[in-house]
Amino acid sequence: MLVIFPYLHEGTWVFDDAAVGLSKEPFVAGIPEMINVLVRDIADADNGFKLLFSARPFPGYQVKLKWLRGEYDGNWYKWEAQGLEGWLCPALFKYFESAPEEIYCQAVAK
Repeated sequence: MLVIFPYLHEGTWVFDDAAVGLSKEPFVAGIPEMINVLVRDIADADNGFKLLFSARPFPGYQVKLKWLRGEYDGNWYKWEAQGLEGWLCPALFKYFESAPEEIYCQAVAK
């Protein structure tokens, strides 16, 4: 299980992870829309929330993303339950050796 702490910076969802050399790493191409849905019931999520994620299901996961295809060194995933698609940039490989077939996520208040 992995964890990051996304927050809004100048209108863009970003996260920092010094352990893997990322600072204000932005989410783009459909992922911000997914985050907006995921955190709609978390008070003050704009100032940060905890995002747990794994290539395997875990108790309490809220989202299952299915791999669609690779593009521009990143990968497209679909949140079928919401009909949303988003692209995860190559920063994904800071956490996984290869693009997982599925990514399970849970968002909780900090």
